[in-house]
Amino acid sequence: MRLPDIRKPVSLSTFDRKDLVVPGDVITSDTGFMRGHGTYVDEDKLTASVAGEVQRVDKLICVRPLKTRFNGEVGDVVVGRITEVQQKRWKVETNSRLDSVLLLSSVNLPGGELRRRSAEDELTMREYLQEGDLISAEVQSVFADGALSLHTRSLKYGKLGQGVVVQLSPSLIKRQKSHFHNLPCGASIILGNNGYVWLYPTPENQEEEAGGFYTSLEPVSLSDREVISRLRNCLLALAAHKVLLFDTSVLYCYESSLQHQVKDILKPEVMEEIVMLTQQKLLEHEA
Repeated sequence: MRLPDIRKPVSLSTFDRKDLVVPGDVITSDTGFMRGHGTYVDEDKLTASVAGEVQRVDKLICVRPLKTRFNGEVGDVVVGRITEVQQKRWKVETNSRLDSVLLLSSVNLPGGELRRRSAEDELTMREYLQEGDLISAEVQSVFADGALSLHTRSLKYGKLGQGVVVQLSPSLIKRQKSHFHNLPCGASIILGNNGYVWLYPTPENQEEEAGGFYTSLEPVSLSDREVISRLRNCLLALAAHKVLLFDTSVLYCYESSLQHQVKDILKPEVMEEIVMLTQQKLLEHEA
């Protein structure tokens, strides 16, 4: 067993979070604040009922749990798996409390036709998407019971082809303007807000990328498979050390892991060394 190399000590002051609470912690004794999710009032003090991060919006205080099922919001990008084909809709597993719904009227027809969906379209639903297919989609609305309604009307969403899905905690995915990234190492990544991350080889023809239902089944080269495997192990290493996942942190971790073989990345001592290097790079980048 080899120990991690001695590196510059990472300043812990950055990671000393004052907004993290555990159940029973008093958030504030000021009575002017409103009680939000994850809080309760005990002897006129606002107290946390879950372990997580305190979020303040004007006078509203809520606690966002660090480990929870995905609570979707309108506009979130998700990666999900079709579990059932029903009348005029598909059921999609998106790591939330309830199965999400993808309506037949919320998908692009093959060829991009714009017309009303007919009974014939309903009969051929399995030709578009069937049980077990992976898709990328966007949350269109949230039903009263908390279930999500999805859509794939943009050409960047649709059925996913060859690649690897990595299941992580939704709280580790950083919210960004775009969750679709083409990394310079030759692979692309979709960081789903629901904690499902999709890794796939960057398509040569960008027009064909994820457009509707066409998926390339061409064999993936060995070099591309190695890059995707390395990225997958980097994601698992970052998640194990609770590092926020976004395109920059994933790329820095990939660069830090190049001196090791793919199979060695998940060894505890190597993982610690790679994550430490990544955190140093992120601190230098922020500075």
